[in-house]
This record gives sequence, structure tokens and C-alpha cells, in this order.
Amino acid sequence: MRDTLHLYLRYISASVRSQLQYRASFVLMTLAHLGMTGVEFVAIWALFDRFGSVRGWALPEVALFYGIANVAFAIADAVSRGFDMFGNTVKSGEFDRLLLRPCHTALQLAGQELTLRRIGRLTQGLLVLLWGSATVGIAWSPAKFGLVVFAIVGGACLFTGLLVLQATLAFWTTETLEIVNTVTYGGVQTAQYPLTIYEPWFRRFFTFVVPLATMNYFPMLAILGRADPLGTPCLFHWLTPGIGILFLLATLRIWEIGVRHYRSTGS
Repeated sequence: MRDTLHLYLRYISASVRSQLQYRASFVLMTLAHLGMTGVEFVAIWALFDRFGSVRGWALPEVALFYGIANVAFAIADAVSRGFDMFGNTVKSGEFDRLLLRPCHTALQLAGQELTLRRIGRLTQGLLVLLWGSATVGIAWSPAKFGLVVFAIVGGACLFTGLLVLQATLAFWTTETLEIVNTVTYGGVQTAQYPLTIYEPWFRRFFTFVVPLATMNYFPMLAILGRADPLGTPCLFHWLTPGIGILFLLATLRIWEIGVRHYRSTGS
């Protein structure tokens, strides 16, 4: 385990050094990413400025959902670039070379690039999260602070798992299917709002099929001290981020099935 972690850190170190070769470009791209994601929250602010609240949820409360979703996705997107671009790796035959190395293929893809420009989305998400928590006036405790961290970790694992599933499909389809983006990039948009504003079938899908609700909706109920209109127990709200971690472990097992069925590029 220690050797695996050491190797991963070596991969990440090489990736960071290569991206910092052109620091002005890195800074500009990071600021651009910060600005683009900032526009998303401006749109949410405009919605609440017009209607005041949505299904009983005020803007500062929704800011908490937005912040956790975007921080978690920024982390997942930064460490999973190799999986996101895996279709090109299959088509070019590059995956054959990864198989020849005495190292787990998932580790090699995860260490392929740590996308530093995602710091822009991470920073913007943290700022919105901090503003929302300060405005709502949450009585913070170590347990609640730990739950926020747990929710971010669980959300990052969940989004990483979705990107791993997207990459796994490329073993059979060669191209990564764009429809998967509806539950990865589209899932970020979904998770920015409380689950109760959606239709029942939509809520069930993003609770039991793609468990985005476990990342921020249920933990936020515990942090805000609100009862769930859907009737779930309070203890469940504290434990749900762990589902994201289990989801990632399950997708890595599915990834191994895909690797065993890989038949090379054929080019």
C-alpha cells in the first residue's frame, strides 16, 4: 500500500511540474475557470432574486448544496482526467502500453494528470459554501464540520466512480458515450438543488441508481437540523456520504471486469 501511494505521488508530482512550466498560462486558465463557474451561481442568484425561495428553500441554503457539489466535483475532475479521456487512450493503443507496466491500470490513469486549473471551480465552490454557511447561521460543531468534510469526500468518490464507469464503457464502445455526461457533468447541476424540488421518479433515480442525494441532500438536512419530507431517519443523514465511497469501490471492480475483456485496439 505504501509503495502504491508513493508511486501515485510521483505521478502527481510529475504532472504538477509539467503544468507549472507555463505559469502565466496556468494562472489565466484557472481564473477563466473561476469566472465560468461563477456565472453558474449568478444564474442561481437571479432565480432566487426573482422568486424568493424554491419549495421552501432559500438562496443561502441552496448555496450549501451548490458549494459541496462543486467542491466535490472539482476534486474528482482534477484527479480523474485519465478516465475522462479514456476513449482516446483506447483508440490510440496507448492502453496496451499501460497493461505492460507492473502497476494497476486504474492507478496509472488516476496519476496521468492532476488538472490544476480545477482550482478555479474548487475555490469558487468553497467561497459559495462559506457564504452560505455564514448567512444561514449554522451552529457549527466538530460533528457538523466533520460531516461537511465527509460529504465532500463521499461526493468526490461518487463523481470519480461515475467517470470510471464512463471509461469502462469504452472497452466495448471504444468511444466514451456522451450520454454518460448527463449523470456526471449534468449530475453536478442536479446536485446543486435540494432533492425535494424534483419529480418523484427523478428523486428515485438520483437516490437509488446514481446516489447523488447521498452526497449533499441528506447531509445538509442533518447540518441544517431539518426533517426530511421524504421520511428518512436522522441517523441515515449522517451516514450517507459513505455510499459515495462504496460506489467508487464498486466501479473499480467493474473496471477490472472491463480490463479482462479488453481485446486491444485492432489498429
